[in-house]
Amino acid sequence: MSTFLFDSIIFGPVWSRRLGESLGINLLPANRKVCNFNCIYCECGFTPNETPFSEFPARKDVKKLLTTRLQEIKKNGEYLNSITFAGNGEPTLHPDFADIMSDTVEVRNAIFPEAKITVLSNATRAGINNIFEALVQADLNILKLDSAIENTLLHINCPNGNFDFQRLIDSLERFNGKLIIQTLFFRGKFMGVDIDNSSALEISAWLRVIEKLHPECVMIYSLARDTPVQGLESIGVEKLTAIAKRVEELGLEVQVTP
Repeated sequence: MSTFLFDSIIFGPVWSRRLGESLGINLLPANRKVCNFNCIYCECGFTPNETPFSEFPARKDVKKLLTTRLQEIKKNGEYLNSITFAGNGEPTLHPDFADIMSDTVEVRNAIFPEAKITVLSNATRAGINNIFEALVQADLNILKLDSAIENTLLHINCPNGNFDFQRLIDSLERFNGKLIIQTLFFRGKFMGVDIDNSSALEISAWLRVIEKLHPECVMIYSLARDTPVQGLESIGVEKLTAIAKRVEELGLEVQVTP
């Protein structure tokens, strides 16, 4: 199925199912995806083997373009819910991510203080001190956890390079609840393996980790866009609502996006 890439550093605002009016920041190359995950449902497609780090946008360009765009939005009297680090892969892979986060906080505070700063990340680099400290600065620190069972996560997210499942969980715990867990539930088959992270076994394991992490919120949703793997199936609203009820029983806030 067709997928797409963001072709600019600053894009939008666009309407987000979870974030409202969102101004995107793409810290990755405009012509290819760069990620240390290779999620089988990713709207940006599969991750190429090559890693063109020289093509990351410069810190000064990000700050300049963000400043100009926020000034335009403010001048036009438009509304903005979120300034969101998203784009063509994993934003924390940018070598200046921590400094760019500091710039973004500065610019947001000066021009559009009512907008929240959001990061969408897979949390694999959250164990690095400056990345951790940058993520803590976000108003909405949204970190992915598509399964609490290692083998399932490996089949869904297909990590590149060295990946330590327990290190990922430890990194999530380090936030002491100042995070939002994001999980996409679906079913399908990939490379001959049946995948369903909404099964009873999966949900029980996932809830145990969610309870331990005690996040500010849990965001659950299912497929709504094209995916690089054919035949993946969305989980219906009824099933998502049932999962949400289990989260609420733990005393946690949950957001369901069909």
